[in-house]
Amino acid sequence: MSKKVDVLGIEFDNMTQKQMIDMIKTRIKQKKKTFIVTANPEIVMKAQRDQDYKDTLQSADFIIPDGVGIMLGAKMLKRPLIERIAGFDLMTELLAVANQDCLNVFFLGSKDNVIQMMIRNVKQEYPNVRIGGYHHGYFDGNDPHITDMVKKANSDLVFVAMGFPRQERWIQKNVNVFEKGIFIGVGGSFDVLAGVVKRAPTIWRSWKIEWLYRLCKQPSRWKRMTCLPLFVLKILGSTASDTLKKTIKLIR
Repeated sequence: MSKKVDVLGIEFDNMTQKQMIDMIKTRIKQKKKTFIVTANPEIVMKAQRDQDYKDTLQSADFIIPDGVGIMLGAKMLKRPLIERIAGFDLMTELLAVANQDCLNVFFLGSKDNVIQMMIRNVKQEYPNVRIGGYHHGYFDGNDPHITDMVKKANSDLVFVAMGFPRQERWIQKNVNVFEKGIFIGVGGSFDVLAGVVKRAPTIWRSWKIEWLYRLCKQPSRWKRMTCLPLFVLKILGSTASDTLKKTIKLIR
């Protein structure tokens, strides 16, 4: 088991991407159902306001840091995380594993035209992947037909790209119905794999400013970005509170 790092009440698994991949491969062989959350500051801040969503996150088997903001927050709390594990990178690494081992994969989410393009690209780039099925994300979250479709596919990997909090809530609600599978919420990753949205160039990612590249390309994201300074302020408030508690303890 990996060590946990608490960031504002959300416990992140402290491991490298390679360790995560190895762990997932083992759990696939064991046919062990697994719920993985790829969490960024927006998700953590949503959990601050919504106890039900926080409970959903805490029901996951693993929560990994997807976003430099989480890495920064953990560092500010003096509980640094080893490595950022981006949801898109994790998905493509797992698709490579699926291609090598001829695994069954299900894709759920995004717009209908986007997922159609993505499936075409997956078939070209990962020809040995067995596509158990796919469906767009525009459906009633309580629709039993979608659950039945995923259940019949009996996939090894299930990628759910419906954005938070919907993707995590759908997984948490349905995971017990399935016999096996690694279930991962991957946000907008289908858009990138489809070629609709471009990933930030390597140099932007190495400078840890991928978020800025995405904002430049999609200015409409600015509203979502407002949570970042609030996240930092919350972290600062948490560190100040911890310091105050230690001071009071020493006085006593």
